[in-house]
Amino acid sequence: MTTQIAVKLPDELVDEVDRLVEHGAFDSRSHAIRTGLETMVTVRRREELDRRYRDAMARMPESEEEIAEATRLAVESIHDEPWERWW
Repeated sequence: MTTQIAVKLPDELVDEVDRLVEHGAFDSRSHAIRTGLETMVTVRRREELDRRYRDAMARMPESEEEIAEATRLAVESIHDEPWERWW
C-alpha cells in the first residue's frame, strides 16, 4: 500500500531535485524524494541502535577477560584466513 502526500518545498530544492532527475540520478521527483526519506529513516534507526548499544555498554561494559578473548579470537581468525585467495 502507498499513500500520496502533498509537500511544499522551496523552489531551489525542487530545482536541485529536477537536476538530479535530469542527470539520471533518479527516475523521477517521486523516486528522489522517496529515496531521501528512506535514507533519513535508515540513518535515524541506526542512530537509535547506536544509542541503545552505547547505553547498554555503559551499564554493563565488557570485562578484561571478554576483551582478551575477543582479541585472541580476532587474531586467530586473521591467522586462519587463506590470504592467498585474495591476491
